[in-house]
Amino acid sequence: MSQPVKRRAYDNSRRQSASQERRATILAAARELFVEHGYLGTTMTAIAERSGVSLDTVYELVGRKPGLFRLLVETAISGGDQEVPAEQRDYVRAIHAEPTAAGKLTRYANALPAIHSRLAPLLLVVQAAASVEPDLAELWFEIGERRAENMRRMAIELDATGELAVSVDETADVLWATNSPEVYLLLVHRRGWSDDRYRRWLAASWQRLLLSG
Repeated sequence: MSQPVKRRAYDNSRRQSASQERRATILAAARELFVEHGYLGTTMTAIAERSGVSLDTVYELVGRKPGLFRLLVETAISGGDQEVPAEQRDYVRAIHAEPTAAGKLTRYANALPAIHSRLAPLLLVVQAAASVEPDLAELWFEIGERRAENMRRMAIELDATGELAVSVDETADVLWATNSPEVYLLLVHRRGWSDDRYRRWLAASWQRLLLSG
């Protein structure tokens, strides 16, 4: 009597890997086009052509234009091709591990140039199109409010060290205002500061403004 044929389990890892590669290619192409031509001047068809995939594939992997731009902003913050919650980011874990307020602030300042170098060009796209694309203005407001919530959490963490010279509320507001991509654009893009000078200034300013001693 013949033995039943065993069916090999379907392994879709290659397919998933190829899909992730196409998604990363689409995100890179979209970022380039938005920065080059602005939000209004970039079409999904152009993104598909530069990515070397069909338009249907673009919609399948990254969604429509507003969702795609939101994804670009989120991944610029996270530093990869996927969104990463704040608490799971490496620099946030490093901040938590620092025992002193000065150490936490320095860790955060050191992380910001890389984040803003990815995020700032997208801010310019938003600023140029926000008046006629309310979804973009709403997105940037939402990102700013989320950043404010995160800065309040950080202010509470700093307060727990016993080193703050000002209130938690003031600490959160100062961090929120000075760590913004807008300030980075002014100092690095407009005034020609290097990323190293920016991060050193930020760390020193925070320690001077917020910490006792």
